Amino acid sequence: MSRIISTTVYTLDELSDAARENARNWYREHALNDDWYQNVFDEFTGICNILGVDIKLYRIPLLSGGSRQHHCIWFSGFCHQGSGAAFEGDYAYQPQAVYRIREHYPEDADLHHIADLLQTIQLHNSGELRATIRHHGLHIHESRMTVTVERHSLSGQDMTTDSEEAITEAIRALARWLYDWLESEYGWQTSPAIVDNDIIDGEYTFTTSGQRFG
Repeated sequence: MSRIISTTVYTLDELSDAARENARNWYREHALNDDWYQNVFDEFTGICNILGVDIKLYRIPLLSGGSRQHHCIWFSGFCHQGSGAAFEGDYAYQPQAVYRIREHYPEDADLHHIADLLQTIQLHNSGELRATIRHHGLHIHESRMTVTVERHSLSGQDMTTDSEEAITEAIRALARWLYDWLESEYGWQTSPAIVDNDIIDGEYTFTTSGQRFG
């Protein structure tokens, strides 16, 4: 036989400090927007375009029978040592990269350094280096990215001996930079102030211990 049970629910500001933290943890685990990182991915793709990296696309089939394209960019979360980010694409020289990166991101010394690394090795090879960037294995980390470099020289010149190492260093540094950005964005999205605002805006209610109810 069914029964009606009444209970009192509370808004976030009515909870004790301990219960409020339980409510925040619920939101972080169950209500945080799954695509919070999409804006980061979109801007990162634009940064890659400036540097000369064309991010590869892959297709995801839809239940409707069609498909949707996503960029080959991945990250593995922030809970374990050795977590990281990786991407796939193709790289070619962009002569204006060092200037455009500084124009769009004047305060980001790490991005400047990456652009400078690519520029320097390209100038040693007449701007003729190209690279294929691929990720291998299940572990998401820049160390799992392989960078295959070739010199497309009309005169048949070989690339300098340090070319592949230098390009690989720059590309992996770019993946580390992306991971740091994602971690910073996640920290902001899950900070108490932002989570509290989202809970209040969503009009979520809780039991006295901070468990989601209502």
